[in-house]
Amino acid sequence: MAAAGRFLQPLLRTFSAQTRQLSAAAHGETHQAARTWKILSFVVALPAVGVCMLNTYLKMQHHSHDRPEFIAYPHLQIRSKPFPWGDGNHSLFHNSHVNALPTGYEGGEH
Repeated sequence: MAAAGRFLQPLLRTFSAQTRQLSAAAHGETHQAARTWKILSFVVALPAVGVCMLNTYLKMQHHSHDRPEFIAYPHLQIRSKPFPWGDGNHSLFHNSHVNALPTGYEGGEH
């Protein structure tokens, strides 16, 4: 055990010295990398978010707000056990205009 400690101690000192040298050299590179990412954030990321917002707004203007036709697919009518909230038939984020129940839309046609 003591022999292993005597053997590993010089290796650890060498490794520690190399790590400090690399750390000092990398400090300038780290500053440059941070500056590069900051520039990319303002020049690429923010305009990309703006373009996505514009695209979403324009698509929303042309979107039809009519309900899709209800088709009673058998795999959509499976309820092995009721949901643990409400009446057990509505999903957690149920929207009566868009989400149909197994028997059809609620409240008839709008």
